Amino acid sequence: MNEHIVIMAGGVGSRLFPLSTPEKPKQFLDLLGCGKSLIRLTYERFLAVNPDAVFWVVTSACYVKLVQEQIPEISEQQIIAEPAARNTAPCIALACWKIKSKFPDANIIVTPADAYVPDVEAFAATARKALDFTASRHAIVCIGISPSSPHTGYGYIHAPGQVGELIKVESFKEKPDAETAARYLADGGYWWNAGIFVWNVSAVEKELRQFTPGICAVMDSLAPALYTDGEAEALASLFPQCEKISIDYAVMEKSADVYVLPADWLWSDLGSFEAIEKITGKNPLKSF
Repeated sequence: MNEHIVIMAGGVGSRLFPLSTPEKPKQFLDLLGCGKSLIRLTYERFLAVNPDAVFWVVTSACYVKLVQEQIPEISEQQIIAEPAARNTAPCIALACWKIKSKFPDANIIVTPADAYVPDVEAFAATARKALDFTASRHAIVCIGISPSSPHTGYGYIHAPGQVGELIKVESFKEKPDAETAARYLADGGYWWNAGIFVWNVSAVEKELRQFTPGICAVMDSLAPALYTDGEAEALASLFPQCEKISIDYAVMEKSADVYVLPADWLWSDLGSFEAIEKITGKNPLKSF
């Protein structure tokens, strides 16, 4: 089974304005002052998972050149340009339909482009365990992070168990208020949702067809044009017809086959100036 890494890089990073702008959002910025953008760090992190994996980036059409500049190793054919923002469910469906048309036995990780994970070796071990699990099963695996504080900016996954174990998910929780987040930590069995998903292509197609038939109908209409000269035109016409919905709402909260693999390595989505300052020790507004 061949392995594919799908990097979602279409967001505008509005919470970090004015550093992150619609013209150059946070995934393309060196927010950590290390000489590399967040998307470049994400790409290199996943090379440690499998250097022979096929990499894909799904991004807005207006960011294709930025992707090419920052990850020149990825061919233009593996950069999927969304003509309109439709949230993560259509984004993931588009990538999976494109992959399955040429790689029907693919095993896939889908990841945001902008997370901070300094321990690459530990991250790679977690990702490998998830890929090994989904290679031969109809299952979805989410990566959970052991919460270090009652953070109100993250979604939570409820699945009592231990770090490093694959646990059946009981429920997904929206971003809580402070009191609820504190209760989650006191009760235990709650993990931050890192937004990283692992599955084989037949499993995700089945789940999408069950829970998002409208999105799948658009993808089926688009399928004959994939890898042809008419792909961009068909995508521009059809993709905006997709419902704007996250993969969490569309599939994760409804599926009976979702597991979480909790990890205890350091992770942040760098979604605030405070988060960046906590890691770098510098006020990001004064550093850029």
